Amino acid sequence: MRSVSGDSNAVLPWLVIRQDGQGNRYRVGSYATRAEAQLLAERLGREGAGAGHGADGYLVEHLDRVR
Repeated sequence: MRSVSGDSNAVLPWLVIRQDGQGNRYRVGSYATRAEAQLLAERLGREGAGAGHGADGYLVEHLDRVR
């Protein structure tokens, strides 16, 4: 697991991943809880759809399960 720089006790195992229409994946951020990550993924999905980026999807994955 990855820790926040400067704070060895804070672990951020939940990732928000953006996947584009060609299947390329990009890490958007790391979060302490699934709920935090899910909120961001949903918000980004709504904003992206309004901006015409409908092919992009935002996924939440645990660090242990990242492809």
